[in-house]
Amino acid sequence: MKSEKWTAASGRSAVATASSRRSGAAPVVRVGVEEEYLVVDPVSRQLSTRADKVVTEAAAQLGDRVTTELTRYQVEVRTHPHTSLTDLGDDLRHIRRAVAQAAARLGLRIISSGTPVLGQHTPPPLTAGDRYAQSLATFRALDHEQSVCACHVHVEMPDLPTALAVSNHLRPWLPALIALSGNSPYWNGQDTGYDSWRTLTWGRWPVAGPPPYFESAAHYEDLLGHLLSSHTLLDRGGLYWDIRPSHHVPTLEIRVADAAPTVDDTLLLAAAVKGLAGTALDAVRDGQPGPRLQAEMLRAACWRAARDGVKGQSIDLASSGLEPASRRLEQLWDTATPVLEPGEVPAVDSARRDLAARGNGADRQRAAYRHRHNHLDVVDHLVQQATA
Repeated sequence: MKSEKWTAASGRSAVATASSRRSGAAPVVRVGVEEEYLVVDPVSRQLSTRADKVVTEAAAQLGDRVTTELTRYQVEVRTHPHTSLTDLGDDLRHIRRAVAQAAARLGLRIISSGTPVLGQHTPPPLTAGDRYAQSLATFRALDHEQSVCACHVHVEMPDLPTALAVSNHLRPWLPALIALSGNSPYWNGQDTGYDSWRTLTWGRWPVAGPPPYFESAAHYEDLLGHLLSSHTLLDRGGLYWDIRPSHHVPTLEIRVADAAPTVDDTLLLAAAVKGLAGTALDAVRDGQPGPRLQAEMLRAACWRAARDGVKGQSIDLASSGLEPASRRLEQLWDTATPVLEPGEVPAVDSARRDLAARGNGADRQRAAYRHRHNHLDVVDHLVQQATA
């Protein structure tokens, strides 16, 4: 709900990117991550309304890199920006340990899931603050189902026109990223039949889902102006597209993913985004426009990915027919891997094999449930996974 708070990168990376373009080398890609967690009671496994206490406790170690979110169930964190996925992983593990330990000192636990597993109060208790009150007054019952958690990957960009051009290139990959990161099969103690129910819930916002194809920065600013003047948005931070330029730090934010169960899952997502963004930056440098997709089919493909995940079918946007989701993921990695650092590839390949064998987070939540057909086991599984 808040505008992103990832610390702005220094100018050195943007200079390096510009230099690499002049030399023809692969662009330097610097990424950071925002994650959202749910706070749960370890006895009842129900959501706890003490997220603000966890934030205060964790802030002694993390400072303003940990904060509250819309509901009193949620904690939000952010990493520093990194060019190395290894360094990003170290940062994420440090953050998760700090938040989990803070929660434990209060007799609580954290889970990283796109939706709560068990029931919740409706409407949920909202965090105090003028912006949250304004959101409730404007969007009303939409706020009642937003105890959902996402993982946002920020990619540093030199300027707005480049960010929008990269967004155009990334749009076709949104369904694959949804499938890869699906981790929200349950809602109010029921299996929804979707791998990413959060995607369906989040899509109800008036400005959400796949972004438009932008012809220019002027096109973007003109549309944003209309959305603001019509009071469809509270402010520039209220753009909830799956890809959006930041309004105050030099990044493009890919917001399509569920909160990931483990750090390794987050890193696999970050690797995909980093590689796809690097490939897109190369294409933009060479003057190649992004593919123009039929908006209705892209939306349909995102719906299918949210339902079927990595083990079902996906929509081929070229033919409008169905293909195995695994085939589209192979195409993603064929595109993304060549621009990753050589030292990053073995870890990515290992994570890809694990994904193929065990499925995404939703598949693993369901596997935990099948042991005893007990949703409490799913919560316990997620508690363990949060700091695995």
